[in-house]
Amino acid sequence: MSEFLRIRGGIPLNGDVSVSGSKNAAVAIIPAALLGSTPSTIENLPDIDDVYCYRDILKYLGAKVDFKHGVMRIDPRGVNKNELPIELVSRMRASYYLVPTLMGRLGSAHVPMPGGCDIGNRPIDQTVKGLTSLGAKVDTAGGVISAVRGEAFGGNEVFLAMPSVGATINTMLAAVSAPGRTTIHNAAKEPHIVDTANFLSSMGARVKGAGTDVIRIDGGRPLSGSNYTIIPDQIETGTLMIAAAATRGDVTIHGTIPTHMESLTAKLLEMGVYVTDEDDVIRVRATGTLRPVTLKTQVYPGFPTDLQQPLTAMLTQAWGTSYVTETIFENRFRYVDELRRMGADIKIFERTAVVQGVERLRAATITATDLRAGAAMIVAALMAEGESKVGGIQYIMRGYEHIDEKLRSLGGEVEFI
Repeated sequence: MSEFLRIRGGIPLNGDVSVSGSKNAAVAIIPAALLGSTPSTIENLPDIDDVYCYRDILKYLGAKVDFKHGVMRIDPRGVNKNELPIELVSRMRASYYLVPTLMGRLGSAHVPMPGGCDIGNRPIDQTVKGLTSLGAKVDTAGGVISAVRGEAFGGNEVFLAMPSVGATINTMLAAVSAPGRTTIHNAAKEPHIVDTANFLSSMGARVKGAGTDVIRIDGGRPLSGSNYTIIPDQIETGTLMIAAAATRGDVTIHGTIPTHMESLTAKLLEMGVYVTDEDDVIRVRATGTLRPVTLKTQVYPGFPTDLQQPLTAMLTQAWGTSYVTETIFENRFRYVDELRRMGADIKIFERTAVVQGVERLRAATITATDLRAGAAMIVAALMAEGESKVGGIQYIMRGYEHIDEKLRSLGGEVEFI
């Protein structure tokens, strides 16, 4: 364990903290900037590994990129490569958003299959369906996604078999370059999809209906660079809300969008946590005994799979039995073994975790198995008595900006070693 977080638990979090920009929006909007004829400036980007990975990728492709203080300036006019090495794209899942943007800019793209966290089967068949529906020729032989625009490339009706976030974004990114009207049916509705659509619109694209299950794009319009500020991170907001409640603290979170948090807020209220919001501020207070809940992960606006893990960690301290069903990714309970090492009483039956609350968790040396499992490890360590060591922080660094500093600002004893 060469790098880890050392956390002394049992300390209520108290105070004010601000949320960083959305990771999930950033990793879609950065490659979208390649579609512009002039430079774009993207603000409120989180200081996380996935953003730095994209900086390196865009520079490799020939773009001029400057990133500091949460602001990235991208000049795509020098982009002259349509192929990427596996060493770059294996660092994150979102690298496949480069397929439609490189195809739109250069006519073709050759991008190795994406990397990222091992949380279960994440096929790209719906992305392939979206691109081929627009007339692109797509091949995935040899572990590389190859897409060629072709003469038949143009707007069309696209029917997704499920509301896939990746397929919805990839189809949007391709459709803005495809002449004619594209209609995406059964589209995903997540906030970062809306943010990506808004960025494309700011570049001159015509995108309507993002946030509903039908998105219409009039493609083939000239796109120019844009100055754009991305939305706050929904999952970081939720993680901080859970950490505040789990430690029986009182935390005010600034720079949020409370409507994005309604499914989590409903569960916290059900557990007996006080949650109030006004404008872009959410306050979370918890005292006394936490009540158990039953929840099922769903696509937005349902309960997000990315918050299932930290909330399950919190449920280990609820008085009674909770039931958590994971419907999105089949491997999202791999982290449970680490919680058991801390004294958690959790049994897994297929895709449902049965969580029996225990009086306390014990400090332990634990390891994150993926990004959001890392959030669960942090929440568990904050609750546990004694000093825990959380390894696998390379996952945590991918999605949470300076999480140790933010928790220290709330009184938590968290140290990066």
